[in-house]
Amino acid sequence: MKKTLMAALLVLALFNVSLSAQAAIKAPAVYVALGDSLAAGQTPDSKIDAGYADLIAQELSRHQPVALYTKQLAFPGFTTEDVLERIKSEQAQEVLASANIITLSAGANDLLRLIQSNPEEGSLAFQQIQVDFALNEARLNMEAILAELKERAPNADVYVMGYYFAYPHARENQKEGTAVQLERLNEILKNSAKKAGAAFVSVDKAFGKNATNKVPSPGDVHPNLLGYQAMANAFLDHYQKGWKVEKLELPKPNPMTFEEIQKQQEQQREQQEGRPSSMERTSARPSEQMVNEYLALREPLQYI
Repeated sequence: MKKTLMAALLVLALFNVSLSAQAAIKAPAVYVALGDSLAAGQTPDSKIDAGYADLIAQELSRHQPVALYTKQLAFPGFTTEDVLERIKSEQAQEVLASANIITLSAGANDLLRLIQSNPEEGSLAFQQIQVDFALNEARLNMEAILAELKERAPNADVYVMGYYFAYPHARENQKEGTAVQLERLNEILKNSAKKAGAAFVSVDKAFGKNATNKVPSPGDVHPNLLGYQAMANAFLDHYQKGWKVEKLELPKPNPMTFEEIQKQQEQQREQQEGRPSSMERTSARPSEQMVNEYLALREPLQYI
C-alpha cells in the first residue's frame, strides 16, 4: 500500500492541474470511498460486487487520469461510529492524506437496525424514542467524521451520499412513517455536510418509494446494479455535468462471497511471498484479518 500511495502522490504532483476550467475536477484523481455496505458494493444477496464507488471510479477514468481508487476502508454494516473509528485508524492515515476525492455513505445502519421489517406481511415498525436517539448520535458522529476528514484529508473534496427509501416492497400504508425517518436522516447528513463545507449528494428522488427495480429483494435493503448506477450518476452530476454512467457501460455481474474474497486474498498473499497457492485450503468464515483489513471486492485499483 505504501508503494501504491507514493506512486499516487508522485502522479498527483506531476499532474496537479485541472482538465477544464471547472474547479470541481481533480486531476489526477485520488479517490477514496468510505462508509458502509453501499460503499463496499454489497448486493441484495449478501455478496460483494461493483457498487456506486466502482462505477464512479470507472467513469472518472474514462475522462481523466486516476492515480488511485480504493474502497478498502468501507465495510458492510458500518455505523457512523464505526466509520469514525476507521478513519482514525493507522491503516487509514496514509491513504486519506493522499486523497483529493472522498465519497462517504454513513448513517443508514444507525437507523435501519431499529426498523423491524416483516417482508412476508409488508410491515414496518420502530420505536420513535429509539430512533430519535439514534439520529442524534448519527448527527454527532457525522460532524465528528467530517471534522476528522478535514484534518486527515486536507486536499480532498468530500461528498456525503444521501440515502434512498430502502423498503419499496412494503405495503403502502406502512411506508410513510419509515420514509419520514429516512428523510430526517438525509436532512441531518445535508446539514452536517453544509456545516463542514462538504457536498451533499441526494439520491432519494432517483429511487422514490416504489423502486422495486432498483431494490429487488423484499428481504434486503441493498440495491442492484441499476440502483448503484443511479447513486453514481447522482455524484457525477455534482462532480461534472454531462458525465454519466450509461446502461451499456455497466460491468457484467461478478458477485463474490466473503469466503471467495478471502481465498482470493490468501492466494495473492501466497504469490507475493513466493509460495504456491493452496487451492485445497477452505474456510467456513472470513478470517479476523480479512474483517479488519478489507471486505470489498478488489485490491485498490490503480490508474496512472
